[in-house]
Amino acid sequence: MCPSIAVVYNQPDLCHRTPTGEEKAELGVLDEVDAVYQALAELNYTVTRVPLLPPLEQAKKKIKTLKADLVFNLFEGFDGCPETEAVIADILAETGLPYTGCPGSALALALDKARVKALLKTSGINTPCWQVISPDTLHLFNLTFPCIVKPFAEDASHGLSADSVVKDNASMKKQVVKISQLFGGKALVEKFIDGREFNVTVMGNSKLTVLPISEIIYSLPPGVSRILTFSSKWEPQSIEFECTKVACPAEIDAKLRQNITEIVLSTFRLVGCCGYARLDIRLNTEGQPEVIEVNPNPDISPGSGAARQAQAAGMTYNQFIENIALLALERIQR
Repeated sequence: MCPSIAVVYNQPDLCHRTPTGEEKAELGVLDEVDAVYQALAELNYTVTRVPLLPPLEQAKKKIKTLKADLVFNLFEGFDGCPETEAVIADILAETGLPYTGCPGSALALALDKARVKALLKTSGINTPCWQVISPDTLHLFNLTFPCIVKPFAEDASHGLSADSVVKDNASMKKQVVKISQLFGGKALVEKFIDGREFNVTVMGNSKLTVLPISEIIYSLPPGVSRILTFSSKWEPQSIEFECTKVACPAEIDAKLRQNITEIVLSTFRLVGCCGYARLDIRLNTEGQPEVIEVNPNPDISPGSGAARQAQAAGMTYNQFIENIALLALERIQR
């Protein structure tokens, strides 16, 4: 008999409007939930949707009363509170139910981008030089240009635009002030690497599998920075979306593939990921991979990079989703 599965997710506020106009990404979880629900239903699991709303205490009570054999965790954090993603994973762990994806410790660590980068550097894994800067500490900036200015603790390309890559002090200061005002009072400024860009999905607990590597192919107009902006992910009518494509599997030689594979496996373990995670990599001027982002519990909707890589590995979408569920069961059995 198939186990019953509760699909837990954050219910977006349909009336919510973000200062940056980026609510499209927050609503994207509903498409992901629909796809995962449909896949599990087609596999003959008994599936229920469990939307969570703030306050956190109310969500905790709802989780504590779940009647299911397994929780498929698609919770991404309440609107404007990305740190709640890790809190909900911790609450799920307290129930003793198997749940998909990474533990709260990995989710919390990955959200602190500067802390992850410090850990990578200490462990000998290449990552671009960085500083955490606020409007009050602009005078301490000491990186060389060009740089990229990012929100300190966001994902889904929130806050990334054509203005994010800065080439002088004036533009850097302007972007730090903007990002600080919109996203928690500080920004992550890192050395911008303009080499080839890859993303890689890892699946597993103790035994890990690296899915076929994807490369982001940019054909942007001259002068437009080659980065995955919010528009390139979420706004189909934009030039960034139109001129940003994906090649999977990436056309790379065996040596580079092996190098990237070793780096992503080491990083996956270092951050404490399990189940599944996606890592973003760029090549520096020497052609060496550097870790740009670690994304535990990334988007797994049918059009996502993770789903595309699973398909390249020979999995149907339904098989991909079932494998994620089976990894959760495996983890609790261990």
